[in-house]
Amino acid sequence: MIEPGNDKITVSRQCDLLGLCRTSYYYESVRDDSYNQLIMNLIDEQFTKTPFYGVPRITECLRNKGHEVNHKRIRRLMRKMGLEAIYPKKKLSKAHPDHKKYPYLLRDVVIDHSDQVWSVDLTYIRLQHGFVYLCAIMDWYSRYVLAWDISITMDAAFCTRTLEKALKISKPEIFNSDQGSQFTSADFTGLLEKEGIRISMDGRGRVFDNIFVERLWRTVKYEEVYLHNYLTVSEARSSLNKYFLFYDTERIHKSLGYKTPYEVYFKEPFNQQLKQAA
Repeated sequence: MIEPGNDKITVSRQCDLLGLCRTSYYYESVRDDSYNQLIMNLIDEQFTKTPFYGVPRITECLRNKGHEVNHKRIRRLMRKMGLEAIYPKKKLSKAHPDHKKYPYLLRDVVIDHSDQVWSVDLTYIRLQHGFVYLCAIMDWYSRYVLAWDISITMDAAFCTRTLEKALKISKPEIFNSDQGSQFTSADFTGLLEKEGIRISMDGRGRVFDNIFVERLWRTVKYEEVYLHNYLTVSEARSSLNKYFLFYDTERIHKSLGYKTPYEVYFKEPFNQQLKQAA
């Protein structure tokens, strides 16, 4: 919110625009959230190393580091961060009850060209005081990050904006996501259907359904996020913008024959023929 004393927009009007009760604006929490922030950052680091760890193991890891935390706190914070261990479970995450579900289309599919499959996911990005969520859309074959954005909330709108940016570059044959409410929303799936894109959805917690984006998160965090201490959302956005430019155009990948994602996505002859025919 704008600082008190601003004559252009009153506190009452700001609360109305944000859907915030005015009494909540003046309320000062007696609880110190700095420790929860520290725990969330430690959870993020551990989860990035071991994404197959669930609440019990994450809890024990933090206890081994001297933090007296229990399963209930870790479960609550992991939910707030949008984290769930990557391993097969009997009960997978469910989409919003009012949202349409789509089948998983990529079982046994050979990925052999760009724009064959795109994928989207969300992750937690820490700030010095707080955190944001990062959404990114990646081409599976080239590892090229077509679009990304950050937000202070995990709402569907910023994910849809990210998709709109990606579709200005090209469009895939298949778009894969988990069944999170951001990706099952009518706005998000409607945009894909309007473009004639086949929608594939997996359940959260499956091991290899979204492996390329999981690898991207690990790379972004170790090579960028953990090396910096973002003070503000704008600082995080600026720094991440520089990193993703580097990732796409300069960072070579062994799996791509030591080429960059940009080279594979835009310069391979087969991909050029596809784009010219589009």
